[in-house]
Amino acid sequence: MVIRQTMSTEDYLEAIALLASEGKPVTVTEISRFLGVKKPSVTHALRKLSAAGLVKHERYRDVTLSIEGAQMAQDVYRRHKALRQFLREILNVAPEVAEEDACQMEHFLSPISLERLAKFLEFTLNCPHGEPEWLKGFSYYFEHGKRDEGLLARCRREDSKKGR
Repeated sequence: MVIRQTMSTEDYLEAIALLASEGKPVTVTEISRFLGVKKPSVTHALRKLSAAGLVKHERYRDVTLSIEGAQMAQDVYRRHKALRQFLREILNVAPEVAEEDACQMEHFLSPISLERLAKFLEFTLNCPHGEPEWLKGFSYYFEHGKRDEGLLARCRREDSKKGR
């Protein structure tokens, strides 16, 4: 059986992977709690995921991901982490809002955009000189609704030195 990759499929696979990473058995009850859905919904989803070869689950037993299911879960979580990090550390979105938004956005981010976002975060957040000036200016703009005049003056001085 081929299963279409949907938001729900991705959420279940990601939840199973995250629960498994905690080192405890992954059960229908744990998945139900984690996703905030009823147990019959989890059981129905697991039947589909099992038929598609994405999970291994027998009634009243623990749930494990197949190799393909684990790869899909890892991909979803990678998108989730990158989006959450961008929202929190670049756009300064509150943690709970960033988490919720990342959960929604992760389903629509293409591999190309994910790669670009990951490289942007790596480049920006690993600056050898600390926080980049433009990011400080961006944070100031969010906080005050206007540009930092001191930063603008420094930019203008540098531009005039370069003959711009």
